[in-house]
Amino acid sequence: MSFKFLAVNLLNIFFAAVETVLGLRFVLRLFGANANNGFVNWIYEMSGVLLEPFRGIFPTRVFENQFVFEFNTLFAMLMFAIVGMILIWLMAALAPEDSVAVKKVRR
Repeated sequence: MSFKFLAVNLLNIFFAAVETVLGLRFVLRLFGANANNGFVNWIYEMSGVLLEPFRGIFPTRVFENQFVFEFNTLFAMLMFAIVGMILIWLMAALAPEDSVAVKKVRR
């Protein structure tokens, strides 16, 4: 297994996890999930750290005092996706190929 392969896959896994947590936050807030639930609270806490740089950029819309549409979360998802694609592209382009010579043995 090459370093490049491992690094690109680790970046993919990291950014997929970030996008998943942010996506879950968006859906849970949109449908007015109970923040007192352990899982919902955990998602809000995990995603809160990821959203810090993006807070206050866009307004948050609340419908019927329960359903929240967070533009900041969507923007954060877009930015993390762009940064992830750039980092993966750079890693794939700049990381050296591990050359392993495989010799065939003749019998």
